[in-house]
Amino acid sequence: MLTAKTREGHDLPVIDITDPRFAVPDTAARALYDAFVADERRRRFVPAFIMRMLLGAAARRSRLVRAAFAPQGGFLDGLSTYVMKLGPDNLVPPWDSPTDRRVAASPHVALMRLRMQQIARLLAEGLVAHLRANAAAPLDLVNVGGGPALDSLNALILLARGHPGLLARRIAVHVLDGDRDGPAFGANALAALLAPGQPLHGRDIAWHHTPYDWNATAPLADLVRTLVAAGAIVAASSEGALFEYGSDDAIVANLAALRAGGAGARVVAGSVTCADETRRRLIAQSRIRLMPRGLAGFAPLAARAGFAIVRSENAGLSDQVLLAPCAA
Repeated sequence: MLTAKTREGHDLPVIDITDPRFAVPDTAARALYDAFVADERRRRFVPAFIMRMLLGAAARRSRLVRAAFAPQGGFLDGLSTYVMKLGPDNLVPPWDSPTDRRVAASPHVALMRLRMQQIARLLAEGLVAHLRANAAAPLDLVNVGGGPALDSLNALILLARGHPGLLARRIAVHVLDGDRDGPAFGANALAALLAPGQPLHGRDIAWHHTPYDWNATAPLADLVRTLVAAGAIVAASSEGALFEYGSDDAIVANLAALRAGGAGARVVAGSVTCADETRRRLIAQSRIRLMPRGLAGFAPLAARAGFAIVRSENAGLSDQVLLAPCAA
């Protein structure tokens, strides 16, 4: 199994969603969501103080529970989120305790894994026509708040497997994230994927990480203007990040920045937290500051910035959207 190092020096498997060891069937979404709801209904009968005691005990035995139980600033960090997406059979030390494996096997986490698959697929499929139309243009993938940005890398894997000729160009992945651990692992994962015999071998792909706060969008707008001026095809994604945690104003401002320089981003893919009653109740009880907008709440924000939803896929807890610029 292909691995890459974290900043701490641990070797983690590199997720390739075309590998059955990492893939979650799209057809499993409904059953996984039903199992998630059933689990949460059972927990509602557990008194709050007992649940806190149970979570505290689990956190002492599990790095993954610790990350979810005490998220930094209300966010689940990018590297812990990535480890969860490995699946229970692919966990490695120090994330492989029995409690870690139970977390990774939960319906909630399986739906997070499906979320990444759907965004990678939407991004890849949304790019095909643009790449065919301009075989000489560089391709720049902009990932907002994506940590290791494995949605971007897996979009490239899908294109390399399904349309290999379309990647015969200069490619760059630009990760805009305030965290260091996730992007550092992502850079090492890309290096591993570029090695001989690996899915991206022989491709000209660069990695750039820029510390970023999505409430201050000038760096993003400057980057997009520079890329557009160089004639690049620009595509953006934000999996489990901006559209789920950001304020309305932050979402509109970042999407507007992605349209900087005229043409701007040709496609944008991202995840939107569902707004059903179960989801809202659970978010209200947690320390993670998700914004349950649903498609109905998100679409007007995208429109304010000049984007429309052209396709969506559901993974129970979130809807994954593909955006394109609105016609002038």
